[in-house]
Amino acid sequence: MTSLPDPLTVREQQHGVHSLFVKRWSPRAMSGEKVSADELRTLFEAARWAPSTYNEQEWRFLWAEKGTPHWDTFFGVLVEANQEWCEKGSHLVAVIARETFVRNGNENPVAVLDTGAAMQNFLLQAAELGVVAHPMAGFDWENGPKTLNIPDGFRLSAMIVVGKPGDPTELPTELAEREEPTDRKELSKIVQEGLFNFDE
Repeated sequence: MTSLPDPLTVREQQHGVHSLFVKRWSPRAMSGEKVSADELRTLFEAARWAPSTYNEQEWRFLWAEKGTPHWDTFFGVLVEANQEWCEKGSHLVAVIARETFVRNGNENPVAVLDTGAAMQNFLLQAAELGVVAHPMAGFDWENGPKTLNIPDGFRLSAMIVVGKPGDPTELPTELAEREEPTDRKELSKIVQEGLFNFDE
């Protein structure tokens, strides 16, 4: 199995956070090898423990394995540019947010935020396992929910491709050149005391 580049050798944390946060990144190179059922369940188990408003646990996940009819359906929801490199993935996951509270039927204004927390747990667990988990907004936002039989009141919020690490040189040249962990903005660019006064 090809190993992912080690983000800890190219990223520099500044305030002593757990290394797992620095280790997580979104590679595209995958080998085509299957992620095991146990590994997949572990990713969903991590997502299950995310925090949520009133413990609503608004997130829902659909998944499809490569080589099944479901895979073809999920794959068809992706935009063409993502299909190009996702074809060597092992699984595709649809991340869905329930938009109303189960407790009273009212609109839940933080449904997508809470679902994002669950997705982040999923992604961090993938980093810990050494598997690729790349979230995407490049899918058919209009027709994707219909294709996946998602009813009204639930929002398709992201797609994730999961797979085993592969050889970056097998990616299209433009993507291969970008296949390395990216850095992050300085804290001063994203954190301020008091009122909003950011430049951008």
